[in-house]
This record gives sequence, structure tokens and C-alpha cells, in this order.
Amino acid sequence: MVYCVYMPISETARKIADTAQAILVSEGARAVTMRRVADEVGVSPMATYKHYPNRDALLDAVAHRAFRELADGWGRRCPDGPWADRLSGLMHDFLDFALGRPHLYTFLMTERRERARRFPEDFAGGGSPAFTQVVALAEEGIRAGALRADDPLEVALALTSPVQGLVQLYHGGRIGLDEAGFRRLCERTVRRVLDGVHV
Repeated sequence: MVYCVYMPISETARKIADTAQAILVSEGARAVTMRRVADEVGVSPMATYKHYPNRDALLDAVAHRAFRELADGWGRRCPDGPWADRLSGLMHDFLDFALGRPHLYTFLMTERRERARRFPEDFAGGGSPAFTQVVALAEEGIRAGALRADDPLEVALALTSPVQGLVQLYHGGRIGLDEAGFRRLCERTVRRVLDGVHV
């Protein structure tokens, strides 16, 4: 079943979504229940259903809001300057999110969800505001000759997927580096993708 994702339109709905997001960020999506959210907001469980028909609809609204918030912040670290510096800036913006809010990262990026965005259809044409910035950089790099001619959407995927994979290993305790060392590993990995590793 597909649920309509909408932005909360009332003060109570906003409080419900804010509370659900706070629980998710601190404890993970499994900790979010309609009853717990209602208790923390101070309303009856039935009141939550007036605004969100079920838990999936509430979590969809949280995901939508979280993606918009993240997209609004990405690209500010290095809005101008050389192409490679802006790419590195976007990578570190992503790492700020992935390492700073691991439960939210897991929910948005790796947990199975009915309405999760899927490549390529949901990413073409700006379906993912944050990923779209990487696609735009790939297009710019191709135009400028910094990258060879290729599909910008797939180039962006090639640049971002290794870092996402490293984040998964890091969250799983499989990489024994502190955060600064891990970020440097991510930088080196992106450089290797850009340069190629063949002789």
C-alpha cells in the first residue's frame, strides 16, 4: 500500500513528527511507535491517527522532512572554488550526517522502506535533492573536461557509493580508525575513483 507523504499542517502534527524524529535520531526507527510518540507529545494514541493514518505514514513524513533538511545544509561547506574542492565539501557534508546521526542515516539510506527512493528513476530529474548536487558536479566536470564523457547520474553513483560502503563498514566496527582518519580514508577513496586504480 502506498501512503501519501505530506508536510505536517497543524501544530499537533508538527509536534508528533518532531517527536518521532527525535526518537528515531536517538534510538533508531524501531523505537518509534504511535503510542510512545503520543505519550511524549501528551496526546492520546488516537489523536496521532488523526494526523498520520499509521506508523508508516508518520515515518514517511519524518523521512521527507529529514531529506529536505539535509539537502538545505549540503553544499554550504564549500559553495565556491575548484571543482575538486566542492566535491570534497559535499563528501564531508555527507559524512557529517552519516557519522553525526547514525540512526537517521541508517533509516534514510539503508533500511528497507516501501517509499524509499530507488535508483535510477527516483534520482533522475532531481528526485533526491542532496544527490542532485553531486549529479550537477558530475555534469560540470564532464563539460569542463575534468571527467570523461559519461552518464552523469551513474558517475555520481560511482563517486558516492564507495563512501556509503565505507560508512557501513565504519558503523559496523569493521574499520579501526578514529573519525579524522576515517574521513581521510574516504578522501583517498574518492581520489582513487577519480584517478582509477589500473596501471
